[in-house]
Amino acid sequence: MNSKIGRRPGQRPHHAIGRCAGRDTLDDSLVERIAAGDRLAMQVLYTRYNVRVYRFALNIVHDAGAAEDLVHEVFLDVWREAGKFEGHSQLSTWLLAITRHKALSRLRTRATEALDEDSYSCIEDPAENPEISMQKKQRSSILSACLRKLSPSHREIVDLVYYHEKSIDEVACIIAVPRNTVKTRMFYARQRLAELLAAEGVGAA
Repeated sequence: MNSKIGRRPGQRPHHAIGRCAGRDTLDDSLVERIAAGDRLAMQVLYTRYNVRVYRFALNIVHDAGAAEDLVHEVFLDVWREAGKFEGHSQLSTWLLAITRHKALSRLRTRATEALDEDSYSCIEDPAENPEISMQKKQRSSILSACLRKLSPSHREIVDLVYYHEKSIDEVACIIAVPRNTVKTRMFYARQRLAELLAAEGVGAA
């Protein structure tokens, strides 16, 4: 974690975070300790989530340097605002919501909007033979090309649901829209993606 983050004087232990179904008790404990000024807890939390935050930011700003800056900004906000986390959602949902807000703000200053075209690449299995590996790379390339043809709002939904494994309610929280809007966008995103893949001779997964 960045050395700029240090223990804050006069901090008191945070009150117990409200529980919700499926919560990660370690996350809850870390946030409480961070709210009390525990630097080590901040480092542990950073280790657990910095890659996910970076990837999500990169999908929006499409710039590695900007994404790295956003990671620092997000976790600095967590350090400062941990006491405001009420535990009504998973910590990762809160982090991604902060990330999205900051990333979109940065995009507005650049007057551009993009998602990382390489973030959907499949991980190659070293046990596969070259032919299978090549087929997977070709399919991955086609999938990436098709995803780029989706609207930004549809690409965002696909990323949150399939990569970050967020529920409809969690996605609604992150992007600040009604859950029915999320469901509608997801329906049309999957429909459009299926059409694009079919046009390329690839069946949708």
